[in-house]
Amino acid sequence: MKKLIWIVCLVFGASACQKKSQVLYQSDEFTVYADKVVQGDYESKVITPDKMVSNYRSTVSEQYSRLIGFKFSINEKDNEKMSGHDHWLIIGDGEHESPIIRFGQDDEPNPGDPGTKLPVNYEYTIRLDMNPVLEQFKEKGYYEAFDGSRVSKDDFKHVYIAGGSEPLTWDFSNLEENGLALQDPDGDGIYELKLVLNPYDTTQDETKTWTLSEDISMKPSYHSDQPLVDALFNMSLEEARKNIEPDSTLRTGAKWGGVWTRDVNYSTLLAFAYHEPEVAKISLLKKVKRDRIIQDTGSGGAWPVSSDRTTWALGAWEIYKVTGDQKWLETACRVIKNTLDDDYKTLWDEETGMYHGESSFLDWREQTYPKWMSNMDIYVSENLGTNAVHYRAHIILAKMLELLGKPYQEYLDRAGMIKEGVNKYLWMADKGYYGQYLYGRTYLDVSPRFEALGEALAVLFDVADADQATSIFEKSPLTPFGTTCIYPQIPGIPPYHNNGIWPFVQSYWNLAAAKAGNETALLHGLAAIYRAGGLFLTNYENMVAQTGDYVGTEINSDRMLWSMAGNLAMVHRVFMGISFDVDGIRFSPFIPKVYGGTKTLTNFHYRRAVLDIQVKGFGNQIKSITIDGEPLENAFFPATVSGKHEIKIVMMDNEFGPNPVNMVPNKFSLPNPQVSLAGSTLRWESIPGAVSYAVYKNGVVLKTIDTNSFEVSGDDAFAEYKVTATDADGFESFSSEPIMVYPKSGEKILEMENYAPKSKLPYTNFSGKGFVGVTMTKNTAITVPVSVAAAGKYLLDVRYSNGTGPWNTDNNCAIRSLYVNDAYQGVLVLPQRGQDEWSDWGFSNSRIVDLKKGKNTIEINFNDWNINMDGEINDAMLDYLRVIRIE
Repeated sequence: MKKLIWIVCLVFGASACQKKSQVLYQSDEFTVYADKVVQGDYESKVITPDKMVSNYRSTVSEQYSRLIGFKFSINEKDNEKMSGHDHWLIIGDGEHESPIIRFGQDDEPNPGDPGTKLPVNYEYTIRLDMNPVLEQFKEKGYYEAFDGSRVSKDDFKHVYIAGGSEPLTWDFSNLEENGLALQDPDGDGIYELKLVLNPYDTTQDETKTWTLSEDISMKPSYHSDQPLVDALFNMSLEEARKNIEPDSTLRTGAKWGGVWTRDVNYSTLLAFAYHEPEVAKISLLKKVKRDRIIQDTGSGGAWPVSSDRTTWALGAWEIYKVTGDQKWLETACRVIKNTLDDDYKTLWDEETGMYHGESSFLDWREQTYPKWMSNMDIYVSENLGTNAVHYRAHIILAKMLELLGKPYQEYLDRAGMIKEGVNKYLWMADKGYYGQYLYGRTYLDVSPRFEALGEALAVLFDVADADQATSIFEKSPLTPFGTTCIYPQIPGIPPYHNNGIWPFVQSYWNLAAAKAGNETALLHGLAAIYRAGGLFLTNYENMVAQTGDYVGTEINSDRMLWSMAGNLAMVHRVFMGISFDVDGIRFSPFIPKVYGGTKTLTNFHYRRAVLDIQVKGFGNQIKSITIDGEPLENAFFPATVSGKHEIKIVMMDNEFGPNPVNMVPNKFSLPNPQVSLAGSTLRWESIPGAVSYAVYKNGVVLKTIDTNSFEVSGDDAFAEYKVTATDADGFESFSSEPIMVYPKSGEKILEMENYAPKSKLPYTNFSGKGFVGVTMTKNTAITVPVSVAAAGKYLLDVRYSNGTGPWNTDNNCAIRSLYVNDAYQGVLVLPQRGQDEWSDWGFSNSRIVDLKKGKNTIEINFNDWNINMDGEINDAMLDYLRVIRIE
């Protein structure tokens, strides 16, 4: 330790070991000073506002266990064994090849970590016997997995290995990209892959230096009594300049090329509407097609499974408020209106008032959803953050239409329905914050997990009222290194969104904490951002919640656009208190006492004015504010003022903290039960650590029990059952996959080939005598007559396949409109199920409809609002229509 201190002094200078710096935040894990960050043996130090040094080094490689857990995967899907039943190996000294492991075999119970560590860059070959699969291909033409799903022989591409020890990953959707395909060069059914386990780059042992190398003189200059903040502000400005591409768009990160809708718009709202308004405009227009916003590629083929493209409205509105550009207003208004009108027909849930679709930015299925949820299930879910964005987008559109002298009340009404739904269905009064989302299939219930971005947006966009906002920041779980994306974490899923802290999410959390007036939450949040920026000397995308390390997450990138935007926003939105309105700038600084002193932001360009802004003191109340020595009424700078001006703000020096917060250790929930139905009995394996199980019937808790079986109702009514596990701390797991129970006499199967021309394509595993292909020009209107013995409510869905792209990305989700007796019922969503895997069949989302006694007419049509993000490929194969009486 003495040697390390000597090295630090030598590198940073003697003054670093003599002068005591002001503490901004201190915890058992780390300390943030005004000019440095200290975490254990590691220290980052500000030399000048343009230079920092850090001796931080990740210790992940030193913790690499000889015990590795893994699974095999056909076609990049989790289809070898049941969740939680992984293979394991303990790699001995000098051992470089595994025994032959048979696909699907059950291993002996995992013995646990042996406590010894594997050396770095260790070569090891995995060997797999694939003959159980190949034999079924030969005998049946398909392989039937543990869960009943089938992989057609013709659809088989590769077998992969997935796992939690680097370079393995549990990201099944990127196994090919990560080079994890096994090969069978001898053709004997024994597949192999040579790995380099515990990969380590020795250059990270070196002390790192950041020195400003870009010209940022055209940008605002910030100076304060906290040199660390000044330096990180400059570093973020520099990284922002580096992220401007030759085509004048904003690159997403050093490792992420191109413009992403959610990334660029969350970043634009935070900082780039001001810092790079013209570049932001160009970037936003890159995400427009057919005068509609483009949804980023994603789960099941993007929109409408993913539906947070309306983040575009956030960035577009902020650009208008900053620039006052009338032409931009007209363009943005047209694009947003077209988008919201399509979304209303496709996403709106009449029952809840909310919108369907994946959690905004949390777009990696297994990172925030239970494994059983398909892309269809994700479309069905109704998410906190996504609905907060939809709400705000409707408010923004109404304001744009009003400015343009056009009718707008319709959109305010829709916004009101969304807000009412969020507060009715997602607010958890017992916990004091919102739930993560509604999920299920036919009947939805709330996932009680905390979701940081959604909570923050609910506060910032006024979905939450003042009392709710106060409660959110007092009762939401905060972990030592920052606010985690979700809480508790999901077991068995590696860090990324799960068990991860994202600086841009932390930034929105901080802005909302300031708005809610919680100084303690803000201090913790600022420390989370400044610790990471200071030690890592770049704006990383994310970090591991358990350790605060940037190494160990599934994917990470330095120079991340929304992370640097968040860093910049802490200065101009929090400390300087700048917020843009249509007709000017409002000032409302929020300065914790430890961040007091004098702050200056000079060369601040706003429309036709250049401002030098000074803030003195601390607090959240302004004592005085002047412009060129004269009082500035209502702390508001009008957009009509031009020229160079000096604004001086003196704070009241009022103390508004400390406030209560809920600091907790990072925690993982129990795994969800995996339930099967045998006769009339639900059964599942007991889960270690579970003190009780909740049995849900039709989205409502029916009974809480402490056994691992349950007798379902013996009547003939339709019911959907799920089960969750609760631990000793009262945290509930995700639910099991829903199981529908109903008499077979209540089900009708209508083979689609009886109502439209049968496809001649050579796909397999279909029902009946064939299937029907649908495209944007073929079978665009299919009519199916349905006769029922009694009037009532019925569940309708279709069995389909869609092999136009991988299940985790691309943009070819097929969409069709459903009509019953000429009345529009909403859409049937047919997400991609695997590239060229046309013999992989599954069900669309279901719709509950009213059928009359006797003959009814069902129509499955292709309408204008069913055009997906690709715009040209909107294909699926329809096997049959299923009709189930539910009441």
